[in-house]
Amino acid sequence: MLRINRENLRKSHQGPWLVVDLLMLVLLLINLGWLIFDALYSTASMQHVLSTYLPAVYRGYQPVHQNFLLIDLVFIAIFLTEFCVRWAVSVAQKEHLRWYFFPVLHWYDIVGLIPLTFTRLFRFLRIFSILHRLHKFEIIDLNRTRTYRFFAFYYDVFVEELSDRIVVKILADIQEDIREGSPLIDKITDQVLAPRRPVLTQWVAGVMQHMGNGLSDNEQGSVIREHVKQSVGKAVKNNQQFNNLAYLPVVGKTIENTLEQTITDIVTASLINLLSDVSDERINEFIQSGVKGYSPKTEALDKEVLKVVDECFDLVKAHVSQQRWKAHLSGSAKTVPMPDVNEHPVDPNKQ
Repeated sequence: MLRINRENLRKSHQGPWLVVDLLMLVLLLINLGWLIFDALYSTASMQHVLSTYLPAVYRGYQPVHQNFLLIDLVFIAIFLTEFCVRWAVSVAQKEHLRWYFFPVLHWYDIVGLIPLTFTRLFRFLRIFSILHRLHKFEIIDLNRTRTYRFFAFYYDVFVEELSDRIVVKILADIQEDIREGSPLIDKITDQVLAPRRPVLTQWVAGVMQHMGNGLSDNEQGSVIREHVKQSVGKAVKNNQQFNNLAYLPVVGKTIENTLEQTITDIVTASLINLLSDVSDERINEFIQSGVKGYSPKTEALDKEVLKVVDECFDLVKAHVSQQRWKAHLSGSAKTVPMPDVNEHPVDPNKQ
């Protein structure tokens, strides 16, 4: 049920307009009801029923029906006056950027003032205009009404289903182009990745320099140092000539441990110098000189990349195709009664 928030009404200074809105709403309902009755009266069936069961009403309404256009002009004059007053107030309060925006935004009010059978139906939209205006100033809260929640829910369902199908269709078309040998991957490599290679090489150089600085630090590089020590020790133990030093009397074991520690320090220092001296220029030189002449068969790699892209599109399509409104419906079914939307299930594949 709609309830008027008196506090917001007082703050919005819309009290006089609320009275006007309520008066216009009553006149609209009277006018629309009258239009419906007059349209029914013009049919032969209704005239036969009235002449048979209510002859006084039939005879009394005949002159009204014959002059209904003149009576309707009275309502039109009232609605036109109210529209002009609101237009003048809108211009005075500068609600819009241009003075002519008000009639453009409220075109249905102008169309509804035309005294034709079809255009009179647009007067019904004035009811929603009044309700929207009151809702905008938080004088009433349409979100609390069952009718609003009902139509809002099915509007969201319609928008979600329509947008999901459009997105899935677009993704399916892109997949088809890629499967047929679209040059998209080559364009990404040449037009996206290649111009950014300096940035990528600079980033790689920065990471390697950071690793070198961390390795030179006694605390941060302890893990890597221990790993280098274990690797060198394993290599030393697997070297038969180095193991022969252990057979030297008295000093053999000492020489072995000293050489192992020396090799570990040399390898660690080499790694530190290698990583710390790396720059983006050296990485570019390495790419140009070290990779030069290397031309492997990239067909298998291209196929794998296309498979990765295709599977990513499948995952995105599956995520988009999830009908979130069903989860919302199942979660709110216990609190808000809704019609059974599963009577017409939607294809989950949405293809």
